[in-house]
Amino acid sequence: MDNNNLFDKDNQNGEQGQFQQQPYQPQQPYQQPYQQQPYQPQQPYQQSYQPQQSYQQPYHQQPYQSGDSDMEEPVTFADWMVSMLLMYIPCVNIIMMFVWAFGSNTKKSKSNYFKAALAWTAIAIVLAIVLSVIFGISLAALPDYYY
Repeated sequence: MDNNNLFDKDNQNGEQGQFQQQPYQPQQPYQQPYQQQPYQPQQPYQQSYQPQQSYQQPYHQQPYQSGDSDMEEPVTFADWMVSMLLMYIPCVNIIMMFVWAFGSNTKKSKSNYFKAALAWTAIAIVLAIVLSVIFGISLAALPDYYY
């Protein structure tokens, strides 16, 4: 018998070899995923469940409650058509943008739209000025024989 071979060596229990294969025993029986096990509380105390007697509708089914709401009636199709027509008239469009953006009797959605339109107009003007300056500087730097 070889002393270096642990498989042939007797262990203290009288079994042959240090490593012995155990038969397969699953830890939990197979459960199909759609089966639900009954609830078993993990805590030592028991709580009694008493359902509430009042019924409350889910949030999305709550009835509409008017009052302190900022909801207002939307801008009509005809109003948008007139607004767009006035935007095609030069000089009138700039004046009307300020009137509709900051006027007190303008609907909130229309006011917000024209505030955003004024912001984009300001961005476009600043960008046009910057590009014009860059283009002008590049033309001024050219030699005279390119003219």
